[in-house]
Amino acid sequence: MTNLETAIKNSETRFFKAVFPNTTNHYDTLFGGQTLHMMDEASFICATRFSRKKVVTVSSDRVDFNKPIPQGSIVELIANVTRVGKTSCTVTVEVFMEDMYNYNREKVVNGSFTFVAIGEDKQPIPIFDGED
Repeated sequence: MTNLETAIKNSETRFFKAVFPNTTNHYDTLFGGQTLHMMDEASFICATRFSRKKVVTVSSDRVDFNKPIPQGSIVELIANVTRVGKTSCTVTVEVFMEDMYNYNREKVVNGSFTFVAIGEDKQPIPIFDGED
């Protein structure tokens, strides 16, 4: 396995959140903006773990909300680096929903976010320095 492949594998980021009333809309489902916030956070952590540099979100691409996430659910976000460029990387985030009181689990949201590594002058720098 190359250094790049190892860095990608080791940067996978997973975390869980409970859907509480303060994160829902008037339909008692997870507010879309809250979902995007969690996805951007997961992808930021993943990109940072991959590069170990300061990164900024420069774009998000095609976020698909396939099913509403009701209040009282548990969500798991899984973020993985799926593309590496000279100064940027793309992170794909999948959101899975679980009912708190049974074992049903399904993927309900997915999307991708692009990050650029920046130096102290806030200008783009190489995102990965590993030798392959």
